Amino acid sequence: MIVGGGFGGLHAARALARAAVRVTLVDRHNYHLFQPLLYQVATAGLSPGDIASPIRWILRRQRNLQVLLASVQGIDPARKALRLDGGGEIAYDFLILAAGSAHSYFGHDEWEKPAPGLKTLDDALRIRRRMLLAFERAERASDPVEQRRLLTFAVVGGGPTGVELAGAVAEIARHTLKQEFRSIEPGSARVILIEAGPRILPAFPETLQEASERSLTRLGVEVWKNKPVTGISPCVVEFGNERLAAGTVLWAAGVAASPLGKALGVPLDRVGRVMVHEDLSVAGHAEVFVVGDLAHLEQDGALLPGVAQVAMQQGRHAARNILRGLEGRERQPFRYRDYGNMATIGRAAAVADFGWLRLSGWIAWMAWLLVHIMKLVGFRNRIGVLIQWAWAYFTYQRSVRLITGKQG
Repeated sequence: MIVGGGFGGLHAARALARAAVRVTLVDRHNYHLFQPLLYQVATAGLSPGDIASPIRWILRRQRNLQVLLASVQGIDPARKALRLDGGGEIAYDFLILAAGSAHSYFGHDEWEKPAPGLKTLDDALRIRRRMLLAFERAERASDPVEQRRLLTFAVVGGGPTGVELAGAVAEIARHTLKQEFRSIEPGSARVILIEAGPRILPAFPETLQEASERSLTRLGVEVWKNKPVTGISPCVVEFGNERLAAGTVLWAAGVAASPLGKALGVPLDRVGRVMVHEDLSVAGHAEVFVVGDLAHLEQDGALLPGVAQVAMQQGRHAARNILRGLEGRERQPFRYRDYGNMATIGRAAAVADFGWLRLSGWIAWMAWLLVHIMKLVGFRNRIGVLIQWAWAYFTYQRSVRLITGKQG
């Protein structure tokens, strides 16, 4: 049984493709989402279908696998059973839990409505709608103070998602929307990236952090560091006694593990990740494996990051350890191989850290583009995204500037 059709779950399923086992993959969505490009949907660069594909289609040739569209409501490790929405149960011999993560507002769940985060396609479409509506409402506003507030965008969190969102919003304001409005000048919009710590992109080397900040500054993004947020209400961000009036506030500051980890009744870390053994199994339940964002595992004294590469490698490793056990062989400890870290800032600007090689600027952006194109699932997705990016590069246009859904 595999819970979750993200990177970890998908790669676990594929690793079991030729084994004499029955595999069931359960997910509450019918699609696999390429999360590294989710910000492109949120900023009108790509359509949802460009970065998501139906799980059934991806795994259609895997004859030993069944896909169930369902939400897992609970886990009974003693009975080896999952409780599904609607009251149904399903038993398992082995379980790979790859349920991922959600937003964390550090105990302030009331911040979620005024400051949406970016984890799902619904989140991306909500952010796209809110961002584009800000310009439309500013065009109608007659009060200059109100216009200024509407054209102020605050992105909370200086990690890769925050940097990518801030850079994309600035690019839209200064290039994409140029000459499209009459009462406002979109290029005058303020885009502010707010980081609680002393540096943005803390997982990158200092030289690349500085290069990223320079690229953001060239785009017109204001980078505020050492600014821990103490309050968020509609159109206001607070830093102690300071207040920032912002028409659009976006959250990219923290994640929390899926609540399904609690159902296992095993030790968790402070953000809800499951403490796993070196073979990725959990205490007291050798048949249960946890991978990806939901797993807490340290390597060389450092916690493994919640990135796609970790989830993919752990999913494959958990599946192989199950097969080793069935064959009477000893399980192997997981060892993560770091293939590098990348973040894009805007048009022809990115940073890449491959350990032995560090890149920034246009060449890093080309490397980022190539890696993300190749990792997309499906030939159609790759060609479509490549055409979209080429069009955007030469014309500065983003072709999915559609305001859909409730305009509230």
